[in-house]
Amino acid sequence: MTARAMQMGVILPGGTASEQLAQAVLAEEAGWDGVFTWEAAYGIDAWTLLAAIAARTTRVRLGTLLTPLPWRRPWKVASQVVTLDQLSGGRAILAVGLGAVTTDLPLTGEITDLRGRAELLDEGIDLIRGLWEGRQSYHGRHFDYESERDDLTVVGRPVQERIPIWVVGAWPRPKSMRRVLRCDGVIPQYYTDGRDAGPQDVREMRAWLAERGARSDLDVVSEGETPADNPAAATARVTPWAEAGCTWWLETRWEMPHHSPDRMSEIRQRIAAGPPAMTTPAAGA
Repeated sequence: MTARAMQMGVILPGGTASEQLAQAVLAEEAGWDGVFTWEAAYGIDAWTLLAAIAARTTRVRLGTLLTPLPWRRPWKVASQVVTLDQLSGGRAILAVGLGAVTTDLPLTGEITDLRGRAELLDEGIDLIRGLWEGRQSYHGRHFDYESERDDLTVVGRPVQERIPIWVVGAWPRPKSMRRVLRCDGVIPQYYTDGRDAGPQDVREMRAWLAERGARSDLDVVSEGETPADNPAAATARVTPWAEAGCTWWLETRWEMPHHSPDRMSEIRQRIAAGPPAMTTPAAGA
């Protein structure tokens, strides 16, 4: 896989639409490379927010972390992402996964069994990619799409030659990882029998993917927290992941409540301090 410098993004943990828009503008000013929002069944709409951010920024990549694709209509998601790509001048990223099944999320009657969500995710990825490539039909086990309106396909083309699709991959589970081979990036979930995941797991995963024909420019995402007041410690936290082959570091603040005044102050301080400084490019596998 191609070696390149690690990029730095921030996941906005929450707050009102106005608060998150201000955080995103600050992120671009502070030198971050990407801004990502998360999707829930109800709350601030991620794609409306990202479109507003696109209008107020010029450089940062924009996307979700992440979209629970089995619980979305893929043609709707494809439309939302391509709209963002056009409005942002080609800065959209789509990150997808099975969707979290936890007690702190709203219950909406969607399919929750693992196999069903996996099938919906696979078909959704294929359908979305096909629409962006100009195809007008798709017929799968779960989704059918047929359109005779080629004008919709023409106006709905991305600015980017290929909008990146990042997908959650459970390492080292082969079924999940094979899905990564069809996508442009992986958001790893490491299953390590109780020990903390580390850079060696990244190396092993990248080698497995490379041997099976993964894209040479595949993005590998890592995430976590770095301090705002200690640049050297922030760099030390991130560097081993870059050396192992991660191409993105995403700064997170997942603890709830996401919208508390303390949380909003903390994330603003971290964003304003700027991303960790990197001197080591992401390593090839």
